[in-house]
Amino acid sequence: MPDPGYAIAAVLVTAAVTWTLRALPFAALAPLRASGTVQYLSTRMPAGVMLILVVYCLRDIPLTQPRALAPVVALAVTVGLHLWRRNALLSIVGGTAVHVILASTVFAT
Repeated sequence: MPDPGYAIAAVLVTAAVTWTLRALPFAALAPLRASGTVQYLSTRMPAGVMLILVVYCLRDIPLTQPRALAPVVALAVTVGLHLWRRNALLSIVGGTAVHVILASTVFAT
């Protein structure tokens, strides 16, 4: 029969390690919140990430084929909606809907 002291010690060690691993990111990030670099990145990263996603999604579009118009039109709708309403959710849903509609009807091959 296993020693109950060993089981209790194992549970306590496991709990301590789990608690430490969960608390560590908060303790490490606290000093970074006042950092000028982190504040700069927090304002610039969303646009940078969106630009990277756009380039990634549009990199293999065959511009010589008519089916390339679906993502290009959807991108234009997304940008237009965002400039008009400044609502990310509306822009994403609207652009996605336009792309799905065009790709599945007008430019379906």
